[in-house]
Amino acid sequence: MPHMIETDRLYLRKIAAIDWEEFRDYAGSDRSVPSGGPHSEGQAWRTFATWVGHWQLRGYGLLVFCLRSAPAKAIGIAGPFFPPDWPEPEIGWQIWNPDYEGKGYAYEAADATRRWTRLTLGWQRPVSYIREENERSIRLAEKLGCVRDDSAKRRPDGAPVWRHPEL
Repeated sequence: MPHMIETDRLYLRKIAAIDWEEFRDYAGSDRSVPSGGPHSEGQAWRTFATWVGHWQLRGYGLLVFCLRSAPAKAIGIAGPFFPPDWPEPEIGWQIWNPDYEGKGYAYEAADATRRWTRLTLGWQRPVSYIREENERSIRLAEKLGCVRDDSAKRRPDGAPVWRHPEL
């Protein structure tokens, strides 16, 4: 599959059917608790289908990221997401396999997709909705320069808002 963004270590591309098994395994595991999991296979499928469909309906969406050295294996997602019931557009991210945590890949992917989103969609100060218990994502948001914005309207599940800086 063609990539849309390249970083020093990653290729990023549209999410596709070939990524299902990697996501399913993550979504069904205890690792997905900070993202509302673990999920049944059916729940995981509906989430995955929503992400694929977001591209069709909005013309943009989350990007899968892979190591440049292994471009066929998805290790996570990052990028823009804006369902109709969310108050503001979001930059989201996940690492699906624990072997890839703590190596800066989520930071690299989130930063690259945030810049890409600003260039392609014109988003100046998107948010990231991060649940209180998701300490790893909160640390990543802070590393990205985000600040918690308690005055911002939250999405339906009540996750706090972390606002990205202008670049």
